[in-house]
Amino acid sequence: MPSHTGMQLSLMLPEILVFSAGLAVLLGGSFLARRRQWWGRVLAATALTAAAAVAAIQLTGPDAVAFDGTFAVDTPTGVARIVVAVGALLVLAVAGDEIAGSPRESETYALLLFATSGVLVLAGAADLMVLAAGYLLASIPLYALIGMARSPQAAEAAMKTYLLGALFGILLLLGVTLLYGVTGSTWYPEMATELAGAPAAVVAAGTVGVLGGLLFKAGGVPAHFWVPDAAQATTGTAALFLTTVPKVGAVVAIFRLVQTLPDSIDWALLIAVLAVASMTLGNLAAFWQTDPRRLLGWSTVSQVGYLLVPVAVAGGAELAQPALLFYLAAYTLTNSAAFAVSTALPRLRDLQGYRGLIRSRPWIAVALIVALLGLVGTPPTAVFIGKVTTTAAAWQGDAAWLVVAVFVNTLLSLFYYLRWIIPAVQRPEAEPGDDVFTAHRWSAGAAVVAAGLSLALGVAAGLAWPVLGG
Repeated sequence: MPSHTGMQLSLMLPEILVFSAGLAVLLGGSFLARRRQWWGRVLAATALTAAAAVAAIQLTGPDAVAFDGTFAVDTPTGVARIVVAVGALLVLAVAGDEIAGSPRESETYALLLFATSGVLVLAGAADLMVLAAGYLLASIPLYALIGMARSPQAAEAAMKTYLLGALFGILLLLGVTLLYGVTGSTWYPEMATELAGAPAAVVAAGTVGVLGGLLFKAGGVPAHFWVPDAAQATTGTAALFLTTVPKVGAVVAIFRLVQTLPDSIDWALLIAVLAVASMTLGNLAAFWQTDPRRLLGWSTVSQVGYLLVPVAVAGGAELAQPALLFYLAAYTLTNSAAFAVSTALPRLRDLQGYRGLIRSRPWIAVALIVALLGLVGTPPTAVFIGKVTTTAAAWQGDAAWLVVAVFVNTLLSLFYYLRWIIPAVQRPEAEPGDDVFTAHRWSAGAAVVAAGLSLALGVAAGLAWPVLGG
């Protein structure tokens, strides 16, 4: 890590822009008439675009640190900033249909921005205290976002998410306490030195606690129980956000944390077991789901497993970092396309309801097919490149059994994605009513754009690879 210290707040400009925009939207919404609260969406989109642009510029420079060395400004942080900003922009596009003109429009945009800034802090945290602050900032707005649907199911999902978030938040803070107790520091470079001589049992317990909190944010086993309920019960805007954006910061935070851990504990095996558990349980649970959003909720649990594979071999594979960062970008675009389709067609809450979609809404159907085949890992989509590079990293890290696990689970996932694709391309048994396939314009546009970007990223993967450190 670079040696210079100091606050260097200019290096944290993307985080400052997003958080400040959240404050401005929250305060401004209190004085704007309901018909003018769309200005909050414009301001949020402007801040996110500016944050991505600043991150791209900083990505071309050397690695640096900010906030007295506790925040890393390097390739993982830069890529995470851009991916998070793009994911949040797609969420805002979906929100243009779903919550425009609603009584809580500006509050929703503010919550999205606050949670996004917390995710950005998670991605760059190089200190356990900063990590804890980012966790709380990313989590608390999420509970309110889930409950915005104002239904009994949404209230139940929000309560479940809150209780699990509190539990795993306590575990995270307990883990931070244990690691601080045996090292006398929460700063990663100092921890890496001190942990080597610390009691292995205490280090293991502290590591499990911190990983538990981060896995809650990622939506992976064993902290995944809230994901399918929240994805099904809340608004499409919140569902798209909670299954996409927080994963980026959480997985990058795990990747950064494990590189400080000593060889006295087999952390690579722990991460590998969690990866296989997430991908297998997520796939098996998705098999017989009939609600498209609940199916996608379980799908996101399985995707966390694939994302953890390069993390498990981070200590022994040069491909681990670029594979992880590329997969995060690919997943964000592909999952956003799938959720945007479900939001564009809010009346269709059963997979069989999509029967005949290809004839009535061909562009939306194509976006859905690209998204679902992309989540499987079908060429030439970006997730295909992500899975290939992920398995290559596992092979390079002498974890051939993880390669087999990814391959088997990819085959398993094909079943339930086809259960959604096949009705969409079949001829309808009867002519559907005119209102069945009535689509929301902004969500449909977001789905098409995200699916197109997924294809483009897959085709142009060779151009993006050097930026990722490959």
